[in-house]
Amino acid sequence: MKNRLLAIGLLLFAVTAHGQQNERPNIVFILADDLGWMDLGCYGNPFNETPNLDKLAQNGVRFTQAYSACPVCSPTRASIMTGKYPARLQLTNYIAGNRVDKSSPVIPPKWRAELDPAEVTLAELLKSKGYTTGMVGKWHLHSKEAGKLEIQGPWAQGFDYSRMINKNGLDYYNYSILKDSPQQTDYEDDGSVYLTDKLSDYGVEFIRQNAGKPFFLYLAYSAPHVMLVPRADKLAKYMRKFEQFKGIYNPNYGAMLESLDDGVGRIMQALGDQGLLENTLVIFTSDNGGLGMVELGPAPTINEPLRKWKGHVYEGGIRVPAFVSWEGKLPKGVVSDAFYSSIDYLPTLCELTGITSLPAGVDGKSQWSLFQQRDKAGDPQRPLFWHYPHFSNQMGRPAGAVRVGDFKLVESYESGRLELYNLADDLSEKHDLSARFPDKTGELHKLLSDWRKDLNAQMPVPNPDFNR
Repeated sequence: MKNRLLAIGLLLFAVTAHGQQNERPNIVFILADDLGWMDLGCYGNPFNETPNLDKLAQNGVRFTQAYSACPVCSPTRASIMTGKYPARLQLTNYIAGNRVDKSSPVIPPKWRAELDPAEVTLAELLKSKGYTTGMVGKWHLHSKEAGKLEIQGPWAQGFDYSRMINKNGLDYYNYSILKDSPQQTDYEDDGSVYLTDKLSDYGVEFIRQNAGKPFFLYLAYSAPHVMLVPRADKLAKYMRKFEQFKGIYNPNYGAMLESLDDGVGRIMQALGDQGLLENTLVIFTSDNGGLGMVELGPAPTINEPLRKWKGHVYEGGIRVPAFVSWEGKLPKGVVSDAFYSSIDYLPTLCELTGITSLPAGVDGKSQWSLFQQRDKAGDPQRPLFWHYPHFSNQMGRPAGAVRVGDFKLVESYESGRLELYNLADDLSEKHDLSARFPDKTGELHKLLSDWRKDLNAQMPVPNPDFNR
């Protein structure tokens, strides 16, 4: 009798636990750094070898028109954490970005080179729902002022487990990793352990340590950001393929992507080993478009057919690879042309986990029905906005943009020039339609101007040293 009651009790516990798991699925959010729209095999790249990422995309829903909220990294990362446009946060450039052009009639505005500690992050929201939260890799949301990291690092923004890149994040060797505070260094490399591999190690560790409870892992790789430093044992085959592809692709970049791909494979293997694949949503995307020019070495990639690259509000700077996968819960093998922005991840994950009260000022909209493909089109008439009042290191100029449906307007903040493109017919943004469609141009310009006013977006100011 006792054994029978024990068995019934265990069965009820298992059912209850299973129900709790379904209510609170694990979430793994993997963010690449400067990964271009066409850099993965699943997006048609014939040179780079990314079998694990291609498999992940095939096992879920892959988007062809996903966007970052900004053409550079820190603002997009802030948008993921808060669900807000960078313009609302006044965090509109990468931390420490300060380039000016003395020949321009404008200079950048004063902006907030940090994520305000008062902002409620995705990690804090999920933690309030009972999640264990982990952040691994590149944070890049804290001020460079002394003492600010204590209150602005991931440990102060809702993450229980933090392994943050501290020094030499661009080198891939000789870096250091902080553990849960600015004072504690968990690891300092002596040139022996490749950074991408080390970040994957931490991701696997977090999954294994927290397999028995709902968790959120934000795994922010530094790859394939410049400098282009690959593992030596990955490089030879890409060198051999270099001439076959007429020198179009960068072998170092290809080798770096393979290490990133290996890491994603290890994360998926860890989930499988712990029996978590059927209870884990995996999201993969990039923080901005790929880098298509010389910066700290040879140009990493090409974004064709998209125009420009990182640092520009044209498609090459803001259109990014993105796909979502969840074994048994999301459809497989779907390619979606619906578009959305990185501001949408927070409300999407809040809907998934039953968080109904969002912080004030959230701009994003839940895309959960789109991820599930219950809604296949998304909201094609919903406007998406970009505001970049800076001079980027990648030669981008101060500009803004808005997309509604197939039409996209680009405004120069230096000259006031307006450009209009139909992305359905002109993905490369080669044919300016503003003169042909003045009413549409005026309509979108008013929409963009009103949006900036509503958000109190900071605009460039006159350059006092400008000589006409």
